[in-house]
Amino acid sequence: MSTQPNNPIPVRGAVDLSTLAQQRQTQQRRDAAMGAAPTGVVVDVTEATFQADVIDQSQTVPVVLDLWATWCGPCKTLSPILETLAAEYAGRFVLAKVDVDAQQQIAAAFQVQSIPSVFAVVAGQPVPLFQGALPEPQVRQYLEELLKVAAQAGVTGTLSGAAESENAGAVPEEEPADPRFDAASDAIEAGDWAGAAAAYQQVLDAEPANVDAQAGVAMCRMQLRLDEAAETGALRDADEAASRGDFSTAFAALIALVRSTAGADRDAARERLLDMFVIAGDIPEVAQARIDLANALF
Repeated sequence: MSTQPNNPIPVRGAVDLSTLAQQRQTQQRRDAAMGAAPTGVVVDVTEATFQADVIDQSQTVPVVLDLWATWCGPCKTLSPILETLAAEYAGRFVLAKVDVDAQQQIAAAFQVQSIPSVFAVVAGQPVPLFQGALPEPQVRQYLEELLKVAAQAGVTGTLSGAAESENAGAVPEEEPADPRFDAASDAIEAGDWAGAAAAYQQVLDAEPANVDAQAGVAMCRMQLRLDEAAETGALRDADEAASRGDFSTAFAALIALVRSTAGADRDAARERLLDMFVIAGDIPEVAQARIDLANALF
């Protein structure tokens, strides 16, 4: 178990430290954009469908390959960004998702060394793009350059003849920041996690259902626990994993603790897990973890 100091975790509501909030907003934008996107703008590719969905399709429209895996934390940040942009570009490129664990021959063909890795195929020819979970503005730049390369190769179509959208590729307006979180943001930037927790709590006292404030309080308390280094064992391991964004590991550690303990220890593990659900928000792992928690309790 690591005893090294933990870096401050990003907290929703903090303008410069809002990675978790950005992930949630990206997922919300992704869901909204996909509802209006052309059918087939995002596809899951297998070895059996690679020829049709990638090679053949790339003769008409560029195909962007998102090589990912279920265990890859950065992939969970990048994939919603790519999916959102695929929908916003309205069929000017197709996003082909490849699970490298299930489709090992495809990964080997592209000589994938780390994930996430993003390639493109234009007129049947591979085009390396980038590796790692880049922020949306940089991903958008790569896509713009890809479209220029595709145009030079004569690949200028759209998916299934989808009409060009006037707003395709445009940067959507960001939601205005809630000024009630300014005090929490200032406290976090100053390294005052207790002050940030108090600021979030003020919002929560006034609006008990505010999920941003709930997540802020829970995350600040977690950072305080990590800084104090007072806990050991599964509780500490879960906090460390969550602070890295590895919620799957955090959930598993706490659910195992619920199963193996009783009384006050079990209640503490359950309460900690509920806090983790609030921090994690609507990521897919939460739904399964809730089921696992119910099975562990009953």
